[in-house]
Amino acid sequence: MATAAFAAMTPSAVPMSPNTGMHMFHYYQSNAVIIEHYNYTGKLSASKYKDGLKPEAIVFLLVCLLIVVENAVVLLAIWKNKKFHMPMYYLLGNLTLSDLLAGFTYMVNIMTSGANTLHMTPVLYFLREGGVFIMLAASVISLLAIAIERHVTMVRMKPYQGDKQGRMFALIGASWVLSVFLGVLPVLGWNCIGQLDQCSTVLPLYAKSYILFCVTIFSAILLSIVVLYIRIFRIVKSNTQRLASVPQRKGLYRKSQKYMALLKTVTIVLGVFIACWTPLFILLLTDFFCPVQSCAVLFKADYFLGIAMFNSLLNPIIYTLTSKDMRRAILRLLCRPCLLTKDGQVKKIGMPFLDCSTSKPDVASHRLEGLETTVSSGNFTPSTIKAIYPRISRI
Repeated sequence: MATAAFAAMTPSAVPMSPNTGMHMFHYYQSNAVIIEHYNYTGKLSASKYKDGLKPEAIVFLLVCLLIVVENAVVLLAIWKNKKFHMPMYYLLGNLTLSDLLAGFTYMVNIMTSGANTLHMTPVLYFLREGGVFIMLAASVISLLAIAIERHVTMVRMKPYQGDKQGRMFALIGASWVLSVFLGVLPVLGWNCIGQLDQCSTVLPLYAKSYILFCVTIFSAILLSIVVLYIRIFRIVKSNTQRLASVPQRKGLYRKSQKYMALLKTVTIVLGVFIACWTPLFILLLTDFFCPVQSCAVLFKADYFLGIAMFNSLLNPIIYTLTSKDMRRAILRLLCRPCLLTKDGQVKKIGMPFLDCSTSKPDVASHRLEGLETTVSSGNFTPSTIKAIYPRISRI
């Protein structure tokens, strides 16, 4: 009956103006606003808003639970292993944290969706959907921070110094502040309450202009990351080829190879992110250009969000398959007796062609690994190279 009562309401039924703060508060607490907007976009005709959780929703909930567990294990491995207490892994840990919180946010979103949506107030609705935008922004900005750190470390050879790691933590903190600010813009006023003709179909209380703004920002950041990685690959590849032609600098050549191996891991993470989120971005762009109730695909947004959700599920798997050190730390944490040999070596598990780590049994390789850890942790000095490569430092 409530649906029928609001079916005849027009866009002018909820007048809004910047000077009516009490009206804004009233409508933010009105459940009728939710019903009106969902009815206008045609979403109330779907059975999703009449029954409880669908079977696919239960499957997504289980996936979300797995996301939380997976990323919690990775975070615990980074925290317990001192070898990972360096800027690169702090940034990877920040990305892992955003994935973990994304899994929790998805769970809340799923459990409060469907028929439960019609019992929410606009404030709760904005908080629910804003959480997804916050986690997406945190992931994108974390990827950008990782790209910048790799660029500084590998290209300019000016890694974070140990006494300046506060800047790296400040960068992480700033990324979360920006993410939260972006996610709360709708509840602060950038929404379509009282302007139904400007509403999104996927998110009926969100203004199409806000969604276009977010997609544009995220796409611009991802494009910047891609350009940055292309530049890094070209320079590192050039250095690798140049060093390979100098017999006296084989050690530096191997170091350059290890840099390239580390790049592969974060590049795979970036590629998976783009592959998982691009369908949802395209759907949101379609939502912007498509008139209300004229594009049936917009009513299938849950499946597109499900594809995006798998990004948070795949990242811990990527870390495990592509990094020998991360794989060893995780396997030791989960099951040391059954997954490690007696001498502490990891058994041959996984896909070798995905393994981006290098393992040289000779002494020079162990020294090289020490140099890589030193450089990544920000303790890179000329004396370090002299200690590890005395002959090279005299060339």
